[in-house]
Amino acid sequence: MKQVIASAWAILLGLMLLQVGNSLQGSLMGIRGGIEGFSTFQLSLIASAYFLGFLGGSRMAPLMIQRVGHVRVFAALGSFISAALILYPVVPDPYVWMALRVIIGFSLSGVYVTAESWLNNSATNETRGQALSAYMLCQMIGLVLGQGMLNFGDPGGYILFIIPSVLVSLSFAPILLAVAPTPAFETVKPMSLAALYTRSPTGFVGMFLLGFVFSAQFGMTAVYGSEVGLSVRDIAILVSAFFVGAIVLQYPIGWLSDRMDRRRLITGVAAVAALASGLGYLFGEVFEILILSALLAGGLAQPLYALLIAYTNDYLDPDEMAAASGGLIFINGLGAISGPPLVAWLMGAVGPEGFWLFLALVLAAIALYCLYRMTVRPSAYAVEAGDYDAVPYAQVLPTATPYAVVTAQELYAEAAEDMAEAQADDNPPG
Repeated sequence: MKQVIASAWAILLGLMLLQVGNSLQGSLMGIRGGIEGFSTFQLSLIASAYFLGFLGGSRMAPLMIQRVGHVRVFAALGSFISAALILYPVVPDPYVWMALRVIIGFSLSGVYVTAESWLNNSATNETRGQALSAYMLCQMIGLVLGQGMLNFGDPGGYILFIIPSVLVSLSFAPILLAVAPTPAFETVKPMSLAALYTRSPTGFVGMFLLGFVFSAQFGMTAVYGSEVGLSVRDIAILVSAFFVGAIVLQYPIGWLSDRMDRRRLITGVAAVAALASGLGYLFGEVFEILILSALLAGGLAQPLYALLIAYTNDYLDPDEMAAASGGLIFINGLGAISGPPLVAWLMGAVGPEGFWLFLALVLAAIALYCLYRMTVRPSAYAVEAGDYDAVPYAQVLPTATPYAVVTAQELYAEAAEDMAEAQADDNPPG
């Protein structure tokens, strides 16, 4: 890991600064929107707009890079992000904010794809897994630090919009000044959604429903906090709890995934996360219980992303794994776009606590669907114990773009092929 950090510190630092700015502006939208008098439904559309742009950027960024190169894409999309962040307080209109969020989501996705390919190019075959792990860790640190910066200014003023704009601008400096050469870029090979569903209905449906959960946690937590009267400090703590829980529980759950039936683990993790969300629904007036619910709901829900990818891989040939990632990301993005309006509708029907009820219902649906699938098809053979350290796909987070997921899938495929070769050597024919 030290070798990776020493060779790619500039890129990792830039990505972390980028995530700090993204995390800060994500929560700031919910708080400032409430101050401006936006309705819960309008705020939900603003949240969905980000995921719509992110999904579009994931699809178009590789083509843009192939046409004009990494540096030009970086510079252009970075300019769009900085300009959009400054315009939020200048034009406090919900429909303008939706357009700005689409721009930011599209641009950030493109920047991530560019930076991830750059980072991947700077790593060797021996260090690529460690580089991916370091990248995911920097993302999580950036998400938590961004929430802490909510306390650096008044959400009703301008300073909190200027800070993420500055951070995003600064993030490009270490990346563009890095000595790593500009990498070649190949477009991700797609797999049809029908073929993906046929291979793994559990992975397909689970990833779609999980998109609802992630968009609610990332886009609507601040809206919920504002509606129940939490202070800016308490909202920052609540949002951070979702990510801190993921940092703590990501590895233990990944470790378990290599030592038991993955589908049973997915069912159990989703069920416990649903219960934790139910705790927030029933006892949300107690702040300490809210934090506990967020720690468990976030800490358990986010590793589900990697578990579902790993489970889907159990039904794929190694040469199909990278191709399947685009479909998994796409179906997850469709769920993410739909999530915030559904949360807003439920919050309007039952009150702000509908936020937690929504999380509980969707996570319970994932668990129930897995239980149903257990009656239809037996589980595939899982990766043998001890392979987790060599398979960093289990650390992939929902904030990753298809390029990062493809890299993880390729590493997984290599590990699967090595394991198959080792088994063949141990059991020669005849």
